[in-house]
Amino acid sequence: MGSEYLIVLGIMAMLMVAIVFSATVKVVQEYERGVVFRLGRFVGARGPGLILLLPGIERMVKVDLRVITMDVPSQEVITRDNVTVKVNAVVYFRVVDPGAAVTRVLDFIRATSLIAQTTLRSVLGQVELDDLLANRERVNDELQRIIDQQTDAWGIKVTSVEVRDVELPEAMKRAMARQAEAEREKRAKIIHAEGEYAAATQLAQAAKVINGQEAGMQLRYLQTLTEISSERNQMIVFPLPTEVMHLLSSLVPANGNDKK
Repeated sequence: MGSEYLIVLGIMAMLMVAIVFSATVKVVQEYERGVVFRLGRFVGARGPGLILLLPGIERMVKVDLRVITMDVPSQEVITRDNVTVKVNAVVYFRVVDPGAAVTRVLDFIRATSLIAQTTLRSVLGQVELDDLLANRERVNDELQRIIDQQTDAWGIKVTSVEVRDVELPEAMKRAMARQAEAEREKRAKIIHAEGEYAAATQLAQAAKVINGQEAGMQLRYLQTLTEISSERNQMIVFPLPTEVMHLLSSLVPANGNDKK
């Protein structure tokens, strides 16, 4: 009986030592900090490395300092121009003050998520749909600034907010498609008109150059014959000197007057 009693006492002593050791010696990773409370009072953040606590008197809560990526659930938002859209976003934040993150808010991750949702609805309700689609970076910066201001008291630093997806109603998609098609048609007509104007201007200038040179019409006539002869067709061309054409053109009005 005596030996069995000693064995039980030895096992109990070893258990007590193990319990005291586990409550006294703590290891904090490089990306963590240990928030220590002594008899319920916050005494500071320790780590990383080996931390010794007073068993039964001090208690430690570990806080992760790495960047946390949080998805903001899809929110139904009415924009400033009364268009209903569904928007979701991603928030990147990290803990910069472990003591404030533990002592000033019950659950800093859930609290940050709720603030991000409400801020997303309020900010996007003040912008128009075109700004939301075209100026996404400016909207992201405004969201990041507002959320960071509200979470600063909790020791949270919001590093970035990205609006990830904007879901439009089907009617709005069709309207935007018609608008884009009309815009492209307008641009095509403008470009075609500009091309016609440029061509007419060049032709007018070419006519002035030809009229100003005596041999200009003859050279153009010979060039046209060369172009026609280079094509493989059944057309037969009889060259006619331009002097004859000028002579005929001068005689036609005279003959007409004689008949009268």
